Amino acid sequence: MTVNSTDDDTKKDDEITLKPKMTLVNGITVIVGSIIGSGIFVSPTGVLKETGSVNVALLVWVISGLFSMVGAYCYAELGTMIRKSGADYAYIMETFGPFMAFIRLWIECMIVRPCSQAIVALTFSIYVMKPFFPECEPPNDAARLLAVCCILVLTFVNCYDVKWATRVQDVFTYAKLLALFIIIGAGIYQLFNGRVEHFTFLNTKAEVTSLALSFYSGLFAYNGWNYLNFIIEELKDPVRNLPLAISISCTLVTVVYVLTNVAFFTTLSPEEVLESEAVAVSFANKMFGPFAWTIPVFVALSTFGAVNGILLTSSRLFYAGACHGQMPEILTMIQAKTLTPAPSVLVMALLSMLYLTVSDIYALINYVGFSTWLSIGVSVLCVPWLRWKRPDLERPIKVSLLCPILYILATIFITAVPMVASPVETGIGILMILSSVPVYFVCCYWKNKPRCFLKLVNNITVFLQKVFVVVGKGKSAQL
Repeated sequence: MTVNSTDDDTKKDDEITLKPKMTLVNGITVIVGSIIGSGIFVSPTGVLKETGSVNVALLVWVISGLFSMVGAYCYAELGTMIRKSGADYAYIMETFGPFMAFIRLWIECMIVRPCSQAIVALTFSIYVMKPFFPECEPPNDAARLLAVCCILVLTFVNCYDVKWATRVQDVFTYAKLLALFIIIGAGIYQLFNGRVEHFTFLNTKAEVTSLALSFYSGLFAYNGWNYLNFIIEELKDPVRNLPLAISISCTLVTVVYVLTNVAFFTTLSPEEVLESEAVAVSFANKMFGPFAWTIPVFVALSTFGAVNGILLTSSRLFYAGACHGQMPEILTMIQAKTLTPAPSVLVMALLSMLYLTVSDIYALINYVGFSTWLSIGVSVLCVPWLRWKRPDLERPIKVSLLCPILYILATIFITAVPMVASPVETGIGILMILSSVPVYFVCCYWKNKPRCFLKLVNNITVFLQKVFVVVGKGKSAQL
């Protein structure tokens, strides 16, 4: 029997699945846009507080960038070897099995990602309103409502079309880079005028705990370097474009971050940086005079792009978890016309808006912050583990084993030391991680659930399918 190849191609085009629409430039802007959020505008205070001196603070920023790049190259091997959306969740699933993968999924999906998105959206709204409230803090309720509007607008964009979402990412990445280039340009001008008196090793702290905590603040600003791996199924030619996007974006961000910090310290003294809640605004007030209002606007643009990056990549994590049967089936569904994982996007947005009702979500992020780096460390451990257990796997990109070894040792340092320094926060974070255990055994491990329960879940899934016009991955678009 002869098969018509044209018919096969048509069927593939009609098949409901995530399509590779993202180019190399889109990949770079996803990484840069996800990394550069509010961190660079507020983290310099935290880094300087723990290091004590400007020169050591700058070294921390450089090392944090190199550390992130090493981790990103390890992810490049994993991403081209295990080409599944979900990034470290998919890698841990492949390497260590469903239980460890679910723990990573639970912490990331239910707490870290939605909390992070809520905080960045709130930062966006505060900076948008700042020019209208120059002498005081913007009203809290108004800021939260504006944060909800920000999330809702970007939810619509991400549900409508991946190209729209990547376009938003492109535009706002360029905007935030423009803001940082303005700051860097002003800093270079200051350097030519001989403003180098703050660049010293005076007051350097020698405690190991302080050094580890300084990296915590620095790495927070670099968080997001692994986000492109979450949407690798939608990246064109990932073997070529993933490592290229990683090398270009991580190098660019590191250079920009270091030069931005240099610019800050040409104008602000260490004491002024430590007293500032938003270093970029303090810098603008001293440097730009009546045009200082432009920097809060650029910071708002930066955080708007960061919210989009988190939403774009995090929804794919929900999708990946559902494809492995560790999330509700509806999250495996793809919108029939737009070919976007709309249910996952909506769930991510809903959780983020729920966290906006919490009065102190910053403390919650602090409690689970160490678990983020711990789980990324476990993901990097997949590289040597799979080299040992699965040498047969095809590896289009193969990094030196020195990279994952160095990264794992550094991860142990930056997670273990703060655990000793902050036992209460660490204890609460561990309890949050352990909360995933009963959920896993009830929802995933227990297979013989009552028939009435399964029927109820199925009816809800069918109802939501009709509401959102979504179908399972691989189904025909003509269904």
